[in-house]
Amino acid sequence: MLEDRATVVSSPTQWPATYPKGYAVVDVETTGLARDDRIISAAVYRLDERGEVEDHWYTLVNPERDPGPVWIHGLTSEVLEGAPLFADVAEEFAARLDGRVLVAHNAVFDWQMIAREYARARREAPVRQRLCTIALSKELDLPLPNFKLESLAAHYGVVQQRAHHALDDARVLAEAFQPSLRAAAAGGVRLPLLECRPLTEWSDRPVPRQSSGGYAAYRPDSWRPSRKRPACPFPNPGRYEDGKRLKQGMRVAFSGDTSVDRDLLEDRATEAGLHVASSISRLTSLLVTNDPDSGTSKVVKARQFGTPVLDEAAFGQLLRDVEPADG
Repeated sequence: MLEDRATVVSSPTQWPATYPKGYAVVDVETTGLARDDRIISAAVYRLDERGEVEDHWYTLVNPERDPGPVWIHGLTSEVLEGAPLFADVAEEFAARLDGRVLVAHNAVFDWQMIAREYARARREAPVRQRLCTIALSKELDLPLPNFKLESLAAHYGVVQQRAHHALDDARVLAEAFQPSLRAAAAGGVRLPLLECRPLTEWSDRPVPRQSSGGYAAYRPDSWRPSRKRPACPFPNPGRYEDGKRLKQGMRVAFSGDTSVDRDLLEDRATEAGLHVASSISRLTSLLVTNDPDSGTSKVVKARQFGTPVLDEAAFGQLLRDVEPADG
């Protein structure tokens, strides 16, 4: 029980006034890891400002497609057939998240999956900040052999009962987050909070169905599909300079949440004659990110190389008038 973990780190008398007033510890199981994949189950533990559990909630979700790696999450098409669609649980899910910081292990994944589901349902998730327990573990310098959930759980003596079951994973994370939060508060540690940007523009690619009327078969080699873009036909003119126009051939990388779905944003950059890069190097012309202080590998490398950084809004303005390549 969470109350039994309270002795691991005693709660400080003076709680930091800047800490959030409530948390939603979340876990989602999905059909895969790509942008086209869907949520098949979700769980939320609501915690108060000091990490005490208020309640919890769990639901299955019919993804309207093959459930993906059943050997991992154990949810078959037969189990999910009678489950509600995401649109049917979106309001209840939102009520659990509203006004709270979303807490998850590798939070960017859970948040992106949630944001996409709400975009498909033509709604917006009421989440404005997230906290990744991996990042918090690093801030606390916990002596973990790795940053897997089971390692964090073992560190605090939390027993996992059903790994990759959304409700049990959320419980385990809540039990591990409570002493982490108390340790951070006692040490005056700044929580690694990041902004969540709901998707305001989304385009879903259809998932093919089998001719028999069933869902498309899941293939292990398609779990993390990558989009192959045509090679940029223009030479790299160098780095972007503040106050000037973008120029065809510039190498542009993206990091963090975007209000426009990442694929759409990258498509527009490609159509404008820019080279969309998957990583940062000394040749990168520009990094587009709404979280310049996030500490992601791309942001860190951009600082090291002196790569110019712009936010999504400024980049969108510049995309309207890209300078043609020389010749």
